[in-house]
Amino acid sequence: MRENAGTKSANNTACLTLSNITIRLGGRMLIALTAGIAPGEVLTIMGPSGSGKSSLLAFVGGFLDPAFDAGGRVLIGTRDLTEIAANQRHAGILFQDPLLFPHLSVGGNIVFAIPAAVKGRSARRRLAEAALDEVGLGGFYDRDPDTLSGGQKARVALQRVLVSHPRFLLLDEPFSKLDAALREQTRELVFSKARSAGLPTILVTHDSADAEAAGGRVIEIGMEEQG
Repeated sequence: MRENAGTKSANNTACLTLSNITIRLGGRMLIALTAGIAPGEVLTIMGPSGSGKSSLLAFVGGFLDPAFDAGGRVLIGTRDLTEIAANQRHAGILFQDPLLFPHLSVGGNIVFAIPAAVKGRSARRRLAEAALDEVGLGGFYDRDPDTLSGGQKARVALQRVLVSHPRFLLLDEPFSKLDAALREQTRELVFSKARSAGLPTILVTHDSADAEAAGGRVIEIGMEEQG
């Protein structure tokens, strides 16, 4: 029986807590919030460009530019991640662009993210093929990423994140560059995968349809400055 590569992390997730997070730039307050995100829950942060949405994700992920003045704590379960390096936080991140490696095959992109604990080329390939099968891309292992449609690239990027067994997901407007039909389909896939894997998820967007599809709480930021 094939292993379900996309949902194995479900047993290892915990609540993601953002405790008294503040982010300032040049003395201007961009973010001030406290929130808890349960496994499988999506918290949506909505706001216009420049409101600090992506900066919040960068702080939670551990890669915020030092030009920002940030404070507060990020915890997964009881473990404080605030001072832990980005590559040790095990955040799964999806951006506007899929960012597939052009020098690797479709399957190679998936294999790249499989934890080193999985040994052997054949075992790693089997996991990658199973991950592609899950999203309707069976037989695509040896394909060049440049031959894929936008929706197919988005599915590969999602599965690459999930096979890495993340503790939580950070979604930085990952649907914004897809056409309307693909956007709806990809939203449904991403949110269903997050729920089935039990991953606490933060989505940042300026699109109310994204927030509606996510189905969780919505926090709006930066609206007064735009008024």
